[in-house]
Amino acid sequence: MSSSPSSSTLRLRDLVHPIVAGLISVIVNYGGTFILVFQAAKVAGLSPELTASWVWSVSIGVGITGLFLSWKSREPIITAWSTPAAAFLVVALSTTPYAEAVGAYIISAAAFVLLGLSGCFEKIIRLIPPGVAAGLLAGILLRFGIGAFGGMSIDPALVALLVATYVVLKRFTARYAVVGILLLGLAFLLTQGRVDLSGLELQFAAPVFTRPEFSINALLSVALPLFLITLTGQYMPGMLVLRNDGFSTSANPILTVTGLGSLLMAPFGSHAFNVAAITAAICTGKEASEDPSRRWIAGVAAGVFYILVGIFGVTLAAVFMALPATFITTLAGLALLGTIGASLASAMAEVKSREASLITFLASAANITLLGIGGAFWGLLIGLAAYVLLNGRLPRREARVIPAADTVVTTQGANH
Repeated sequence: MSSSPSSSTLRLRDLVHPIVAGLISVIVNYGGTFILVFQAAKVAGLSPELTASWVWSVSIGVGITGLFLSWKSREPIITAWSTPAAAFLVVALSTTPYAEAVGAYIISAAAFVLLGLSGCFEKIIRLIPPGVAAGLLAGILLRFGIGAFGGMSIDPALVALLVATYVVLKRFTARYAVVGILLLGLAFLLTQGRVDLSGLELQFAAPVFTRPEFSINALLSVALPLFLITLTGQYMPGMLVLRNDGFSTSANPILTVTGLGSLLMAPFGSHAFNVAAITAAICTGKEASEDPSRRWIAGVAAGVFYILVGIFGVTLAAVFMALPATFITTLAGLALLGTIGASLASAMAEVKSREASLITFLASAANITLLGIGGAFWGLLIGLAAYVLLNGRLPRREARVIPAADTVVTTQGANH
């Protein structure tokens, strides 16, 4: 999707929604999953300086690559660190020396660069039927939608306030629904004194270089699993999020740029970063902007916020992590409601693929974990197998998985 003439005459109010969408995606990422990085650092026995360097490298790397890709493509290319890889490292770093782990990060990143340059991944993406892709996205996001209401038994006042505000704003001023729940929720938490920032000190992060070491053990036990987990658990669903919302940027430059970024940042502690999936959906849908040609601003905004967090290191990451878990899950779930609804509508739209799309949706929502590989891969594999068995073959695709203009229309209609 290229920029349209309307995207060159931006007004201030046109910037509010995509910028807030970018901010929410960053808050959700740090508040929801960044604790895994600290857990992995603790398991590895890293010093506070090395831990801060990890935060710096992954935040700056994610920010720069996401900002660059979004600006260059004029599409909301949201990048993030690999969450399933961070979860894997909580276990792997207990038996792997840190210097060897850094060497494994470099090997994995180099493999992504080569994959991006080869163009193979883009060809695979094009083979996936649109309904199956939409079913996969809906299945991945389902638990976040449920999470929007799951906190009701833990913190009924906060969740009820956010849900009620969202519904009322959707009724009277739908554009400001997500902005409204973010601001009102923060005000509610601050007035109740539930966000304790008294012990925080604003400090600049300093990168610390670690000389990488290479070993067969780290290659097989860290680099290979890291590559496969990130590819199947992040890149595959991340690209399908973009396709589902009508954006057609090739996977090749995304793989290459994020791979290069990971390669450069690995000696400073960054394990892997990639195109985002869940947090990307906050920025690629209608809630980020009514006009799809302006949603790239959300990608640039997210990149700027990540860079700011990186500059101040652990301090700002701790601010996001100080927010109550219930607030994070409810905010994420409500921000993703429109995307979940649009994905379900797209998954069920075509009669020929409806059964396979439903199977994909349920298998993905089940979050199957086998052989150390997460639910997104298995949900997609099961859905594709079902499609082939039900229809005899995969559909022949031309240039894209989903025609951009048609998908945007479908998505917008489904969000009403």
